[in-house]
Amino acid sequence: MEEEIKAEFLKSGFTLDEEQEILKKCHTFCQDYRLEPSDLVSSWEIYYLNRQLDESVVKDAEMDGFLGHLQNEQLRASAKKDPGLHMYSFKDVVMVLDAEDEDTKDVILGTPIDKYEKLQLDIYDSARKTNGNIYSSERKSKLVTPFGKRSNKFVVKFNIDNLPTIETANGIEEHYDLEDGIIKRVQPLKSSSLVVHRSGLEPGCRFMYDRIEDRFNAIENRIRKHAAALVASSLYEEPMDPSVASQRSMFAVGMICCDGEGHLNDKSILLQSSVEHSRGQRVRLELNKLSHFSVFPGQIVGIKGHNPSGHCLIASELVDSVPLSIAADADLPPTKKQALDEEIQATHLSSTPTETTMIIAAGPFTTTDNLLFEPLSELLAYATRNSPQLLILLGPFIDSEHPQIKKGTVDLSFDDIFQSEVLRMVQDYLEYMGPNARLVMVPSIRDANHDFVFPQPAFDLDSLNVRLQITSLNNPGIFEADQVMIGCCTVDILKHLSGEEMSRHSMDGQPNDRLSRLASHILSQQSFYPLYPPAEGVPMDFSLASEVLHISSVPDLLILPSDIKYFVKVLPVGGTTEGEEEQMKRCVCINPGRLAKGEGGGTFVELKYQGSSDKMNASIISI
Repeated sequence: MEEEIKAEFLKSGFTLDEEQEILKKCHTFCQDYRLEPSDLVSSWEIYYLNRQLDESVVKDAEMDGFLGHLQNEQLRASAKKDPGLHMYSFKDVVMVLDAEDEDTKDVILGTPIDKYEKLQLDIYDSARKTNGNIYSSERKSKLVTPFGKRSNKFVVKFNIDNLPTIETANGIEEHYDLEDGIIKRVQPLKSSSLVVHRSGLEPGCRFMYDRIEDRFNAIENRIRKHAAALVASSLYEEPMDPSVASQRSMFAVGMICCDGEGHLNDKSILLQSSVEHSRGQRVRLELNKLSHFSVFPGQIVGIKGHNPSGHCLIASELVDSVPLSIAADADLPPTKKQALDEEIQATHLSSTPTETTMIIAAGPFTTTDNLLFEPLSELLAYATRNSPQLLILLGPFIDSEHPQIKKGTVDLSFDDIFQSEVLRMVQDYLEYMGPNARLVMVPSIRDANHDFVFPQPAFDLDSLNVRLQITSLNNPGIFEADQVMIGCCTVDILKHLSGEEMSRHSMDGQPNDRLSRLASHILSQQSFYPLYPPAEGVPMDFSLASEVLHISSVPDLLILPSDIKYFVKVLPVGGTTEGEEEQMKRCVCINPGRLAKGEGGGTFVELKYQGSSDKMNASIISI
């Protein structure tokens, strides 16, 4: 047998470093897994290619890794033949040892946990560690990673607390020990009602067939809607052609463009008006007379000014926002608008705000040095302790920018990793928490296992046992949880706007909050992605964009994951009328940060919301 193994290695172009020791181990592998020498060498070739080994020399140091590869192949083969069969390996031994350690800890600490709860914890813990986790089976669960060695766990980085403090009978505020390794008893959750605002974008839809006409119509429709909303506000006159020479003051509406391929500057700002008013022509825009402004390519603005030469529109006022209530009602007949207002008013009078608790986290969900998804596992464990009604997970889940995904060194398909790692953990969490737990998943264009297009259809999760508890959302998407309207978009629009924005600030001593300003552009432009042309790497499909990207009404919560520093901001939405303040609605904008950053942990958000930004508790917590 050993001679046959040696001959097969030589036939395939491999030489043996420590021949006697290697052949002895390979002989054992063949006996244990009932392999022919040719099958063994074929498996070695796959292992050799996946590990990207430089030399065609079989070394004894690689035998342990090769053994793990063989075990993984056997697990996959057995799972295909009989999905209910589980082959025990060293992982199960580690699981038993961990369980014994936890039993010992409970005895030493004297924690009052009844038998039923202990059984439930064991079931959840073992399921979380081993249930279908095929890809991780070739890695030792005792492997010490940089993420596992982190010291500051679950530290509150930022907090907004407008809720009354819960006090104990002694009047002392009660603090929960986040480092407590023992999960407290999970109280029955109050079910959260979810309503998804469908946009016609379904899984498997036809995309990337947009034409130049679709791009033109998307821009033209945005300019027309904005102009109609400004006129409907009764504050501005009908727009005129800004390219016509005139000494008189005029009002024009158009899109900010850049005269060239670089970034905006004082000399490169153009205004492109609609075909209806100026045949789509562009005119240079001068903003020197304005004390403060914030513009970017693709922004729809109203301009008051004059154009004495016909070549340059000199602005005296820039209008960059429209009350969304006016924009939403502009196209409604009066009778329908009145009926809608009465319905909304009746809803507010008959319902009292209820507290909605949620945890919000954005990918990546695993560190760059492995695909063990440790941050996701820690997040789900935290969620079991705190029992939120709603868990919102935003992609990427299988990050196309992960080093192992980029190099193609994984030996499973992206769909298999998504199923065996992410969905299995999520399913175990929901089964453990009970039927009232709800989870929302939003894909990302960085997800290697999903359609590379924006707007992006939702994940197809109909095959899951807990599909009724999972809401799969488009990217971007809007849904309501207990009458709280929530908008989500996983494309990093804040970062893209940050790189293209040009602004000037008034010198009145007021603080300049750039993050709030960037987030406010999303609401004032009534679009999840107002930037045009899109940033490099954004696969925008304009045949889908006009309907899906449009924000028709102000959401209560706007979730915009970004590589920019995490934040929770309360944004006032609305303008001022002549002489008096318009009643403003407030939107809470949330950037939860990334759950994993490099080889370490990132942040997530825990939120308790009671109908308004004045009654909420928002915490940004490090994982």
